[in-house]
Amino acid sequence: MHTPSRRTFLRAPLAAAGAGLLAARPDLVLRPHHGPEGSALSEAGFASPELGEPGEYVDPSGPEVLAAERRRGSGPVRTVGFTAAESTLDLGGRTVRSWAYDETLPGPLVRVTAGDVLSLTLANRLPVATTLHSHGVRLRCDMDGAPGVTQNAIRPGADFTYRFAVSYPGTYLLHSHVGLQPDRALYAPLIVDDPREPLAYDQEWVVVLDDWLDGVDGSTPEGVLDQLQPGTGTSMAGGGMAMGSEPGTVPAGPSRVLRGSHSRMLDGEGGSVAYPYYLVNGRLPISPSVFRCRPGDRVRLRIINAGSETAFRVALGDHTMTVTHTDGYPVEHTETDALLVGMAERYDVLVTAKDGVFPLVALAEGKPGKALAVLRTDKGRTIPGQDVRPDELDGEVVPAHRLVPDESVALKDREPDRELRIRITGSMKKYDWGFDHQPYDPRKRHPVRAGERVRLTLINATDMWHPIHLHGHTFALTGIDAVGALKDTSLVLPHRKLVVDFDADNPGLWMLHCHNQYHSESGMMTILGYLK
Repeated sequence: MHTPSRRTFLRAPLAAAGAGLLAARPDLVLRPHHGPEGSALSEAGFASPELGEPGEYVDPSGPEVLAAERRRGSGPVRTVGFTAAESTLDLGGRTVRSWAYDETLPGPLVRVTAGDVLSLTLANRLPVATTLHSHGVRLRCDMDGAPGVTQNAIRPGADFTYRFAVSYPGTYLLHSHVGLQPDRALYAPLIVDDPREPLAYDQEWVVVLDDWLDGVDGSTPEGVLDQLQPGTGTSMAGGGMAMGSEPGTVPAGPSRVLRGSHSRMLDGEGGSVAYPYYLVNGRLPISPSVFRCRPGDRVRLRIINAGSETAFRVALGDHTMTVTHTDGYPVEHTETDALLVGMAERYDVLVTAKDGVFPLVALAEGKPGKALAVLRTDKGRTIPGQDVRPDELDGEVVPAHRLVPDESVALKDREPDRELRIRITGSMKKYDWGFDHQPYDPRKRHPVRAGERVRLTLINATDMWHPIHLHGHTFALTGIDAVGALKDTSLVLPHRKLVVDFDADNPGLWMLHCHNQYHSESGMMTILGYLK
């Protein structure tokens, strides 16, 4: 007889939502049942999320959400369509079967202008339910794509249209928000152009980084999670649903568990998953993507880490990069040799192309392996080999907390009205990641009120680093050494803390989670809820 595992029990709310069992119509918004009012203190001494009474929190489609959307304006409608389906993908010398948007890796580039209304219809032709999340975009809550929170997941064979005003320019990322689906090819770049673009440049290069294992020698993301949590019996069947195999079942494919990794920059282990491949724009280093321009061209690189478990150290050989934006928001221009880019972080940089052929290398930080692309202005020279390692990788790396926000976006000085303190907990051995020793429960919320300045302190009590992402908002880095750059995803190193401020100006229910997909799927997620 099958005995439900700890993870099966904990993931049950999302299992039902993702399987499409909660409603016959995918356009209905799930409103989870709330338990009795009350709060408690965790063993760490921090306030636990509250179980509110029905109606206490703003509904994802409530009047407060609609009013906030009206304030964003209503410009021209840009209509886009994606089909999520099983696909055969060419990585450049290696073909794999996976799931993708429109059979491409990365998915199709979506480009709109700030002030537009994006209408994106996702047709789900996968064998399991899915959603689409517009990562980093401050949008209306019921278009956020968080299954079991802001919508029911889109069942197989159904379509759903995400329609929302896009009010701020920047570099963003579209991806599934169901289970481990983002560790396939279910992601795509989203670029929001500035109608009053202040930067001057000749060319643009969108650079999407990824770690890849799906379809390689029988590996799947769900099988790898089972390897990280042996004996749990919780094979996810590809949809992030704990529908599970029997305890002790051996996952398909070779072991992908990484042991003994180390990164000085990450102050500990590089990660837990040994990926066989690392990609730039869907290509392996043996057949890299090549970007062509003229010598002297000023090139804007929009660097996006779409990986699930890998931070990348990125450098362009024989070039210095000038950082202009992080997570879509401008910063005072800062020169650097290399960048450390965590999962779902984005950096915009400017380079002036020299004459020749130059490697763009994304080193898997703390892990063996790298991704490679090529900038080329010279037709006669050969492409750099797979083993190339630019000196810039070992040069200066400017961290996000040292970036100064552009005056136009800097958060105004103001004392916080509310302080939230959350402890990051769990261990590599047990793989029991969570917040305040509690796994994810979609019924529990950390309360905030519209109009408040909120100070959020995340204390990392683990031996692992975590890229933490807040949906629907942009926060300012405000710790002791930080100078206020605006972000929506930021690294918290082992046994350190991250202090951020944000304005509660987007009503609804918003996820806060680790963007290591294996950590979030193991329980490192929670919800910030706006009180009515």
